[in-house]
Amino acid sequence: MTIVTREQAVNNLRQYIGQDLAELAESHSITTFETGKQNKGWKGLVLERLAGLQASSSRAPNGQFYEVKSVSFYYVRGELVPKETMAITMINPEELKNQSFFQSHCWNKLKSMVFCAVMWHGKNSIKAELLQVTSLDFSSSEDIIKEIAADYEFIRNKLKTEGFESLTGRDGKWIQARTKGPGHGSTSRAFYARKSLVSKIFELSS
Repeated sequence: MTIVTREQAVNNLRQYIGQDLAELAESHSITTFETGKQNKGWKGLVLERLAGLQASSSRAPNGQFYEVKSVSFYYVRGELVPKETMAITMINPEELKNQSFFQSHCWNKLKSMVFCAVMWHGKNSIKAELLQVTSLDFSSSEDIIKEIAADYEFIRNKLKTEGFESLTGRDGKWIQARTKGPGHGSTSRAFYARKSLVSKIFELSS
């Protein structure tokens, strides 16, 4: 089996910038609609195939996993902006209490993601051009990483002092810890990248 590093995955994907993922899905025999309803995961499957992967994550030679992440963008008053916040990882309260940011699953996920900006043309539209591909490179974004770490430590301290239920989406400049799951009664929490962070990640590579 050929090992595809994160850098190789980024370079592979960048060859398809400007192309429509729906057309590429057809050429790779990936179904965009199933039983009359859109297959919500089709874009991710196409991006993984274009990256050179056969699974949802790949182990690089250094033993780390990475993930190809699709992020939808659309135009607001003539400017391309993220359509929504981006889920990073679920929160385990005990892990959050005991792990500093650079030990955390949150940081491990963020630093290993390959971010793909994809054009959003509306609900159920299968047209989706690949706009940009990047990763969160530590050497070129040290200040933003420090600020994300500060958000994490604020949320971690709040958990310790006020409890798990106190964590809300109001906290954090770049990342937030909010409920995840169906309905308003959900008790689970996950780390999300705010729209501003999603924009910043792509801005740093431009």
